[in-house]
Amino acid sequence: MTTREMFSLDGRVALVTGASSGLGVAFARALGEAGAHVVLAARRMDLLEHNVASLQAEGIRATAVACDVADPASCKRSVEMAVDAGGRLDILVNNAGVSASVPASRESPEDFSRVLQINLHGAYWMAQAAGPAMLNGGAIVNVSSMLALRSAGLPQAAYSASKAGMLGLTHDLAAQWTGRKGIRVNALAPGFFPTDMTAEYDDGYLDHQLARVPMGRVGRADELAATLLWLCTPASGYVTGQTIVVDGGFTIA
Repeated sequence: MTTREMFSLDGRVALVTGASSGLGVAFARALGEAGAHVVLAARRMDLLEHNVASLQAEGIRATAVACDVADPASCKRSVEMAVDAGGRLDILVNNAGVSASVPASRESPEDFSRVLQINLHGAYWMAQAAGPAMLNGGAIVNVSSMLALRSAGLPQAAYSASKAGMLGLTHDLAAQWTGRKGIRVNALAPGFFPTDMTAEYDDGYLDHQLARVPMGRVGRADELAATLLWLCTPASGYVTGQTIVVDGGFTIA
């Protein structure tokens, strides 16, 4: 297989959750540019349809499906719709997530549970629905966070716990499915990238944290999407159960 073929997704179908904005759109674009039919999933169909139209204008095959990852039945329906749209399913990107910054002494049980239900439970329900549909094997990428490994100075117990849980989920699903089903399962742990979440940071917070980043800057969405693309293509065919940290060096500084 040539290097070009190793990075090709021609004939593959990829389902990306949390694709109504930000990194989810960048992930879908990268997978589509590599040849995949991308299925964008989120709760907001108006935003999804706008994103799909933009990708289609770029020559990418794209479809929108409604999905609430906190609802197992909705996850199953979104997988079924992805298979209907593309004829198969090869890739799942568990990107849907929410954040919360609340001191542990004040965080309510409802707020804590909501973050885990979307970030961690949602990734599991999506994987559980997608696994049986990946008849030819495939790749699952769980989008975790560097906050699963390090604190970044904000009170984010629920978010950090949910993202750390995704790493354990990645290890176990890889152990269960890689040998038996041919499904590779890996995690991506991004550092600081421009997203709706980072846009909500208080003034000065990000500048202060960038002093801890050896590269001295936030990452670009295309840099993260390129790493995700590698995890989804045959180029990473001997990689499973791993966490790939893309943080400019934050976690080693």
